Amino acid sequence: MGFGDLKSNAGLQVLNDYLADKSYIEGFQPSQADSVVFKQLSGAPAATFQNALRWYNQIRSYGADTSSFPGVAKDVNAYGPAGVSAPASAAKPAAGGDDEDDDDFDLFGSDDEDDEAAEKLKQERLAAYAEKKSKKPALIAKSSILLDVKPWDDETDMAELEKCVRTIESDGLVWGASKLVPVGYGIKKLQIMCVVEDDKVGTDFLEEKITDFEDFVQSVDVAAFNKI
Repeated sequence: MGFGDLKSNAGLQVLNDYLADKSYIEGFQPSQADSVVFKQLSGAPAATFQNALRWYNQIRSYGADTSSFPGVAKDVNAYGPAGVSAPASAAKPAAGGDDEDDDDFDLFGSDDEDDEAAEKLKQERLAAYAEKKSKKPALIAKSSILLDVKPWDDETDMAELEKCVRTIESDGLVWGASKLVPVGYGIKKLQIMCVVEDDKVGTDFLEEKITDFEDFVQSVDVAAFNKI
Protein backbone atom coordinates (compact mmCIF):
# COMPACT_ATOMS: atom_id res chain seq x y z
CA MET A 1 0.00 0.00 0.00
CA GLY A 2 1.02 3.64 -0.33
CA PHE A 3 1.02 6.62 -2.63
CA GLY A 4 4.63 6.44 -3.78
CA ASP A 5 6.73 9.59 -3.91
CA LEU A 6 4.32 12.43 -3.01
CA LYS A 7 6.83 15.00 -4.23
CA SER A 8 6.49 13.62 -7.78
CA ASN A 9 3.64 14.02 -10.26
CA ALA A 10 3.13 10.26 -10.29
CA GLY A 11 2.62 10.13 -6.53
CA LEU A 12 0.34 13.20 -6.58
CA GLN A 13 -1.79 11.58 -9.29
CA VAL A 14 -2.26 8.48 -7.12
CA LEU A 15 -3.25 10.72 -4.18
CA ASN A 16 -5.60 12.73 -6.43
CA ASP A 17 -7.37 9.59 -7.66
CA TYR A 18 -7.58 8.18 -4.14
CA LEU A 19 -9.37 11.34 -2.92
CA ALA A 20 -11.86 11.41 -5.81
CA ASP A 21 -14.60 10.04 -3.53
CA LYS A 22 -13.11 10.83 -0.14
CA SER A 23 -12.85 13.97 2.00
CA TYR A 24 -10.00 12.59 4.14
CA ILE A 25 -7.34 9.88 3.99
CA GLU A 26 -9.25 7.79 6.54
CA GLY A 27 -12.77 8.16 7.91
CA PHE A 28 -14.99 11.23 7.86
CA GLN A 29 -12.92 13.73 9.82
CA PRO A 30 -9.29 14.89 9.90
CA SER A 31 -7.00 12.34 11.60
CA GLN A 32 -3.34 11.52 12.05
CA ALA A 33 -3.52 9.81 8.66
CA ASP A 34 -4.10 13.23 7.06
CA SER A 35 -1.32 14.76 9.16
CA VAL A 36 1.24 12.12 8.10
CA VAL A 37 0.40 12.34 4.37
CA PHE A 38 0.15 16.16 4.45
CA LYS A 39 3.70 16.44 5.80
CA GLN A 40 5.03 14.38 2.87
CA LEU A 41 4.00 17.04 0.34
CA SER A 42 6.47 19.76 -0.58
CA GLY A 43 3.65 22.26 -1.06
CA ALA A 44 0.20 22.74 -2.57
CA PRO A 45 -0.50 20.35 -5.48
CA ALA A 46 -1.00 21.88 -8.92
CA ALA A 47 -4.55 22.74 -10.00
CA THR A 48 -4.56 19.70 -12.29
CA PHE A 49 -4.63 17.53 -9.16
CA GLN A 50 -7.93 19.09 -8.05
CA ASN A 51 -8.93 16.45 -5.48
CA ALA A 52 -5.50 16.52 -3.83
CA LEU A 53 -5.51 20.35 -3.86
CA ARG A 54 -8.96 20.49 -2.27
CA TRP A 55 -7.84 18.10 0.48
CA TYR A 56 -4.54 19.99 0.97
CA ASN A 57 -6.34 23.33 1.42
CA GLN A 58 -8.80 21.76 3.86
CA ILE A 59 -6.03 20.29 6.07
CA ARG A 60 -3.98 23.50 5.83
CA SER A 61 -7.00 25.49 7.06
CA TYR A 62 -6.60 23.83 10.48
CA GLY A 63 -3.23 25.52 10.96
CA ALA A 64 0.33 24.27 11.28
CA ASP A 65 -0.26 22.14 14.38
CA THR A 66 -2.06 18.93 13.40
CA SER A 67 -0.96 17.01 16.49
CA SER A 68 -4.46 17.41 17.94
CA PHE A 69 -5.98 15.31 15.15
CA PRO A 70 -7.39 12.00 16.50
CA GLY A 71 -5.85 8.64 15.79
CA VAL A 72 -2.35 7.17 15.89
CA ALA A 73 0.23 8.17 13.29
CA LYS A 74 1.62 5.36 11.14
CA ASP A 75 4.27 5.14 8.46
CA VAL A 76 3.11 6.99 5.34
CA ASN A 77 3.21 3.73 3.34
CA ALA A 78 0.45 2.33 5.57
CA TYR A 79 -2.02 4.72 3.92
CA GLY A 80 -3.38 4.88 0.41
CA PRO A 81 -4.76 2.57 -2.28
CA ALA A 82 -4.04 -1.14 -2.43
CA GLY A 83 -1.67 -2.38 -5.08
CA VAL A 84 1.02 0.30 -4.81
CA SER A 85 4.12 -1.16 -3.24
CA ALA A 86 6.08 0.43 -0.44
CA PRO A 87 9.65 1.46 -1.27
CA ALA A 88 11.81 -1.53 -2.05
CA SER A 89 14.04 -0.86 0.91
CA ALA A 90 11.03 -1.24 3.23
CA ALA A 91 9.89 -4.47 1.57
CA LYS A 92 13.30 -6.11 1.63
CA PRO A 93 13.47 -9.06 4.09
CA ALA A 94 15.62 -8.59 7.16
CA ALA A 95 19.19 -9.85 6.91
CA GLY A 96 19.67 -13.43 8.05
CA GLY A 97 21.35 -14.44 11.28
CA ASP A 98 24.78 -15.94 11.78
CA ASP A 99 23.46 -19.41 10.85
CA GLU A 100 23.17 -18.53 7.15
CA ASP A 101 25.79 -19.97 4.85
CA ASP A 102 28.50 -17.37 4.17
CA ASP A 103 28.82 -18.75 0.64
CA ASP A 104 25.39 -17.24 -0.18
CA PHE A 105 26.60 -13.70 0.56
CA ASP A 106 27.07 -11.68 -2.64
CA LEU A 107 30.36 -9.79 -2.42
CA PHE A 108 29.56 -7.84 -5.58
CA GLY A 109 26.40 -6.03 -4.47
CA SER A 110 23.71 -7.96 -6.36
CA ASP A 111 21.20 -7.09 -3.61
CA ASP A 112 21.66 -3.40 -4.41
CA GLU A 113 21.10 -4.14 -8.08
CA ASP A 114 17.87 -5.99 -7.25
CA ASP A 115 16.70 -3.03 -5.16
CA GLU A 116 17.41 -0.61 -8.00
CA ALA A 117 15.54 -2.80 -10.48
CA ALA A 118 12.54 -3.10 -8.15
CA GLU A 119 12.49 0.65 -7.58
CA LYS A 120 12.71 1.33 -11.32
CA LEU A 121 9.85 -1.10 -11.99
CA LYS A 122 7.74 0.54 -9.29
CA GLN A 123 8.28 4.02 -10.73
CA GLU A 124 7.44 2.78 -14.24
CA ARG A 125 4.18 1.26 -13.00
CA LEU A 126 3.29 4.44 -11.09
CA ALA A 127 3.96 6.55 -14.17
CA ALA A 128 1.83 4.26 -16.36
CA TYR A 129 -0.97 4.35 -13.78
CA ALA A 130 -0.83 8.15 -13.58
CA GLU A 131 -0.86 8.49 -17.38
CA LYS A 132 -3.90 6.22 -17.65
CA LYS A 133 -5.82 8.12 -15.00
CA SER A 134 -4.89 11.51 -16.45
CA LYS A 135 -6.76 10.66 -19.64
CA LYS A 136 -10.07 10.42 -17.80
CA PRO A 137 -12.35 13.49 -18.00
CA ALA A 138 -11.75 15.81 -15.06
CA LEU A 139 -14.68 16.30 -12.68
CA ILE A 140 -15.25 19.63 -10.98
CA ALA A 141 -15.15 18.89 -7.25
CA LYS A 142 -17.51 21.05 -5.21
CA SER A 143 -18.33 21.40 -1.52
CA SER A 144 -21.12 22.99 0.48
CA ILE A 145 -19.94 25.01 3.47
CA LEU A 146 -22.04 26.35 6.37
CA LEU A 147 -20.40 29.30 8.12
CA ASP A 148 -21.12 30.79 11.55
CA VAL A 149 -20.41 34.52 11.48
CA LYS A 150 -20.41 36.04 14.97
CA PRO A 151 -20.90 39.80 15.61
CA TRP A 152 -19.31 41.88 18.35
CA ASP A 153 -22.48 42.46 20.36
CA ASP A 154 -26.27 42.80 20.24
CA GLU A 155 -26.00 46.28 18.73
CA THR A 156 -24.33 45.04 15.53
CA ASP A 157 -26.47 45.65 12.42
CA MET A 158 -26.91 42.04 11.27
CA ALA A 159 -28.58 43.03 8.00
CA GLU A 160 -25.56 45.14 7.12
CA LEU A 161 -23.23 42.34 8.25
CA GLU A 162 -24.91 39.87 5.89
CA LYS A 163 -24.82 42.43 3.08
CA CYS A 164 -21.05 42.77 3.55
CA VAL A 165 -20.55 39.01 3.50
CA ARG A 166 -22.47 38.66 0.24
CA THR A 167 -20.29 41.29 -1.43
CA ILE A 168 -17.42 38.78 -1.35
CA GLU A 169 -17.04 37.45 -4.90
CA SER A 170 -14.72 34.87 -6.38
CA ASP A 171 -14.68 32.48 -9.30
CA GLY A 172 -16.14 29.22 -8.01
CA LEU A 173 -18.09 30.80 -5.10
CA VAL A 174 -21.91 30.96 -4.86
CA TRP A 175 -23.69 32.25 -1.75
CA GLY A 176 -26.87 30.49 -0.61
CA ALA A 177 -29.49 30.68 2.11
CA SER A 178 -28.90 32.31 5.49
CA LYS A 179 -30.58 32.80 8.85
CA LEU A 180 -29.97 34.45 12.22
CA VAL A 181 -29.46 32.11 15.18
CA PRO A 182 -29.68 33.31 18.82
CA VAL A 183 -26.54 32.69 20.89
CA GLY A 184 -27.56 34.40 24.14
CA TYR A 185 -27.80 37.82 25.79
CA GLY A 186 -29.74 39.18 22.82
CA ILE A 187 -26.88 38.39 20.42
CA LYS A 188 -27.54 36.54 17.17
CA LYS A 189 -25.04 34.99 14.79
CA LEU A 190 -25.38 34.78 11.02
CA GLN A 191 -25.46 31.27 9.57
CA ILE A 192 -24.88 31.40 5.84
CA MET A 193 -24.44 28.63 3.26
CA CYS A 194 -22.20 28.71 0.21
CA VAL A 195 -21.11 26.30 -2.53
CA VAL A 196 -17.49 26.40 -3.70
CA GLU A 197 -15.33 24.75 -6.32
CA ASP A 198 -12.69 23.06 -4.19
CA ASP A 199 -9.68 23.91 -6.35
CA LYS A 200 -10.62 27.61 -6.47
CA VAL A 201 -12.03 28.56 -3.06
CA GLY A 202 -11.00 27.27 0.40
CA THR A 203 -12.25 27.89 3.93
CA ASP A 204 -9.16 29.94 4.76
CA PHE A 205 -10.02 32.36 1.93
CA LEU A 206 -13.60 32.73 3.17
CA GLU A 207 -12.58 33.28 6.79
CA GLU A 208 -9.98 35.88 5.85
CA LYS A 209 -12.34 37.85 3.61
CA ILE A 210 -15.23 37.84 6.09
CA THR A 211 -13.11 38.90 9.09
CA ASP A 212 -11.89 41.84 7.02
CA PHE A 213 -15.23 43.44 7.92
CA GLU A 214 -13.86 44.05 11.39
CA ASP A 215 -16.47 46.67 12.34
CA PHE A 216 -19.14 43.96 12.22
CA VAL A 217 -17.45 40.56 12.54
CA GLN A 218 -15.84 39.15 15.67
CA SER A 219 -15.08 35.65 14.34
CA VAL A 220 -15.96 33.05 11.70
CA ASP A 221 -16.31 29.29 12.22
CA VAL A 222 -16.98 26.44 9.78
CA ALA A 223 -20.16 24.81 11.09
CA ALA A 224 -20.38 22.14 8.37
CA PHE A 225 -18.32 21.05 5.37
CA ASN A 226 -19.62 18.49 2.88
CA LYS A 227 -18.48 17.35 -0.56
CA ILE A 228 -21.14 17.51 -3.25
